[in-house]
Amino acid sequence: MESLGPDEYLAACAARAARTDAHLGIRLGGPITATTSGKAGSPVEWWRAQTTTPEIVTPGDSIDHVAWVPAEEAIARTAGTGQDLVIREGVALSNTVPILIVRHGRAMARSNWSGRDQARPLTARGRRQASALKPLLLAYGVTRLASSTSARCVKTLVPYGTAEQLEIEGWATFSEEQAELSLKAVDNLMRRLIDQTLDSGMPMAICGHRPVLPAMLAALGIPAMSLKPGACVVAHLDPSRQTIAVEHQPPKL
Repeated sequence: MESLGPDEYLAACAARAARTDAHLGIRLGGPITATTSGKAGSPVEWWRAQTTTPEIVTPGDSIDHVAWVPAEEAIARTAGTGQDLVIREGVALSNTVPILIVRHGRAMARSNWSGRDQARPLTARGRRQASALKPLLLAYGVTRLASSTSARCVKTLVPYGTAEQLEIEGWATFSEEQAELSLKAVDNLMRRLIDQTLDSGMPMAICGHRPVLPAMLAALGIPAMSLKPGACVVAHLDPSRQTIAVEHQPPKL
């Protein structure tokens, strides 16, 4: 079991554990509520996931053997360990596609910026938060990026977009200035992006501003919540377009 890094999102740690221990690339799906205990009785969190490297490879030092087996066989092999309950719940979960709603990283204070607010940049801490998002977005297999056209939102997604060679779609509708004029337009755009995401099956991340986030979350059926700069909400949507699980991934920076 991998320990959480000092600046690491929990979901990113899960994907890293699969990569370093079992040498498997994975895309996380919905979270599993059943937990087990690791070293010193610490809780272990689980997700349903699909592999992006289905071939069996040589495992890491902490694993003796890797094999694909039917779910019922895996349940039988782990009976009484608590992991059998994890597997049962994971098998029962629906296939989902994640949409990640990101609050932009820490930006320069408005009082210290004399230019247009849309051009207000990230601070050094905000840039570190943007970089820390890379493994989180990778853990959920994000292949499409959208953002408010404001610089602080776009720049929050740039490190991941650069690493994965993805363009960032800029939407003025998600900016503070435009959203203040029409929250209905925010809702309409969100619903369009949700439909496109589910039709394509391509996980998506959308970066926005604190005042606009409640409307963005509402389109996903998620109540408003307070998010720190660099935080992320992950909505897992099933084929009926319902959000069946929600995760809050707070930043460590």
